[in-house]
Amino acid sequence: MIARVTLEIAVRKEFDYSIPPELKERIEVGTRVKVPFGPRLVIGVVTALVDSSPHTNLRAISSAVGVSGMLTPRVLDLARWMAEYYCCAVEVALKSVLPDSVRKEDAKWRERLYVQALPVVGEMPKLTGRQKEIWNVIEEWRELPLQELLKLAETTDETVRRLEDKGLVRIAPRVDERDPYAKEQILPTEAMKLNPEQERAMTAIRLAMEQAVIVGDGKTELAPIAPLLLHGVTGSGKTEVYLQAIGIALARGQGAIVLVPEISLTPQTVERFKARFSTGPNATMVAVLHSHLSAGEKHDEWHKIRQGRARIVIGARSAVFAPVDQLGLIVVDEEHEHSYKQEEAPRYHARDVAVVRGARERAVVLLGSATPSVESYYNARKGKYSLLEMHSRATEQKLPVVRVVDLRLESRKGEKGTPGVFSEPLKEGIRQRIEKGEQTILFLNRRGYSSSLQCPKCGYVAGCPNCSVSLTFHRAKHLLMCHICGHSEAAPVRCPKPECGDGAIRYAGLGTERVEETLVRLFPKARIARMDRDTLQKKDDYRRILTEFRTGRIDILVGTQMIAKGLHFPNVTLVGVLYADLSLHVPDFRAGERTFQLLTQVSGRAGRGDVEGEVFVQSFTPFHPAIQFARRHDYLGFYEAEVEFREQLKYPPFARIALLTLKGRNEDKVRMSAEHLRKELDVAVGGWPGLVIAGPAPAPLVKAESLYRYQIMIRCRAMLRMSGVLARLEASTSLPDDVHLVIDVDPVNLV
Repeated sequence: MIARVTLEIAVRKEFDYSIPPELKERIEVGTRVKVPFGPRLVIGVVTALVDSSPHTNLRAISSAVGVSGMLTPRVLDLARWMAEYYCCAVEVALKSVLPDSVRKEDAKWRERLYVQALPVVGEMPKLTGRQKEIWNVIEEWRELPLQELLKLAETTDETVRRLEDKGLVRIAPRVDERDPYAKEQILPTEAMKLNPEQERAMTAIRLAMEQAVIVGDGKTELAPIAPLLLHGVTGSGKTEVYLQAIGIALARGQGAIVLVPEISLTPQTVERFKARFSTGPNATMVAVLHSHLSAGEKHDEWHKIRQGRARIVIGARSAVFAPVDQLGLIVVDEEHEHSYKQEEAPRYHARDVAVVRGARERAVVLLGSATPSVESYYNARKGKYSLLEMHSRATEQKLPVVRVVDLRLESRKGEKGTPGVFSEPLKEGIRQRIEKGEQTILFLNRRGYSSSLQCPKCGYVAGCPNCSVSLTFHRAKHLLMCHICGHSEAAPVRCPKPECGDGAIRYAGLGTERVEETLVRLFPKARIARMDRDTLQKKDDYRRILTEFRTGRIDILVGTQMIAKGLHFPNVTLVGVLYADLSLHVPDFRAGERTFQLLTQVSGRAGRGDVEGEVFVQSFTPFHPAIQFARRHDYLGFYEAEVEFREQLKYPPFARIALLTLKGRNEDKVRMSAEHLRKELDVAVGGWPGLVIAGPAPAPLVKAESLYRYQIMIRCRAMLRMSGVLARLEASTSLPDDVHLVIDVDPVNLV
């Protein structure tokens, strides 16, 4: 038997190795191995077992790494599809499906010494007074980690060892699992009674899960699995539908994956799922996978899944690759979110990978959102997906009243120092909520204090030396910072231009730091917290702030988009969107869609309890269609207008996009390389019907991280075929050593 191995180094091909007799029992498809490659040993994955090889004098596998079968054949097959569709090497795709914390050669379980009380046989050994005290602690606990005993009893290792010598205790190593939620107290919950809309959705989901096998003409056949789109308004009870659908999967002996777009949503989601499945006939561990876990926690959570002990997985986009055996259901919550798209190779979209994995493993895929992506809703309207709709909130609360405030008028009459921050109606609304003991969420998708530093005398604007953007002022650190490359410098007290030097420099624009400062001045007695990347420095900060808000220890929560969706706080009765135009003025065909989605999602945080919610949307373009449709909670109206515009210009869902970006430090080289690539591309795809190629042209963000960027955009219907062309083009086209080509299939960011 011969093993075909894909190496972790990016060489874009497989290599054949013989299997030595001592490893035959350990080597299977998916096993990670160490093999000789040139003068060194490298790690790879066995991707196939074959009887013969066209090569002679094969070198032998040196050793197996880790446990066998870490990559199942199905997940391996999914990685191959990703490599083909997203135009990357298979070894790059394999690194995504197997986390670093599991892939490392020295990755292992943590072991700790435990002290266990043994039954006393015969007469009790003679103990000193100190030994008796320690023995009493051990008897009370029966079993505990040695280090904890040493602290509790204020003793030493040597003293405890004497008890072991007397036959009273056993001290032995044991695997000590690193559980990121071990300290959480979970109270079990029961399934809620569904309203008629939820019940109709559940009936459709149940039917889809039962249609795995049909019998016809005496034959057993696999029925086509429908991916399902659950379009439910904010507060309609989508999570309860997810929970009950997972209960069905568990009862059938299957597992489930739940994807959430933001790490900030994970603690609340994990709590609800653990509470539901901590007891009862479908009780199981719930594993968590996301980037804020330590390497050890990721290792242990992944292996709980692989061993079948955790049959529910909750996590961000990479959780779509979780090694769940007998996968029955994949839930993609907030399926429209662009954070499901990976920005480095392999540039996969977790929602689309979920759909492909579900089809290949015959698992139902449930996409949920109050504001589905235009592409998903189009698929549902065309019959590719089954559309489930819930138009009312679960407990019959009304959707919040949305009031649009024209900032052009407000800025003329606002108090000195506050124009552009809070309009008079919003300030009054906040004041009323504080008096009533209700809570407020204020949303601004821009961190820092001010978005730019300007000199009114000479017109100087502080810009990043590495990127074509202005620097953001962070007042707490008194720094100017670039949010693209991370460059920072001390904020000047006068104009840096030698010929000017004016001391009247000013900070323009608005960030969450300035919002918080203004709130403290306007409402000195209010308890205020800010939630953005600057305030969340520790991995538990998300959970801590949200817990404080949920328990009423915070009156006003200010934040960026991490607070805009998925959070359920019944005492929030007011939401303020401080500057709704931020996402509108971006050179991207999805700008209107993103604005509509963001406004609808953040508005949905209000009025989820007994008191009706109110939302103030402040805007300098109050009559923009995206804002007006969001004000009326009119998804269908927005969709109809948006899809007409997309069809005229051949944008998704009427075509798929591939974005080719060339990067380099010399702008002339990058431009000429882009022009050369366009000529090669024209030859490669000449005569394709319905193909649209635009560019090359400077990217909207022409310089980022010291690299100049030029783009070519391709719009076509057959993207899998185009991916093959682009892969061959990348391999055959000669570019300067200092110019790099990035191929992004189905991009969500065109900047």
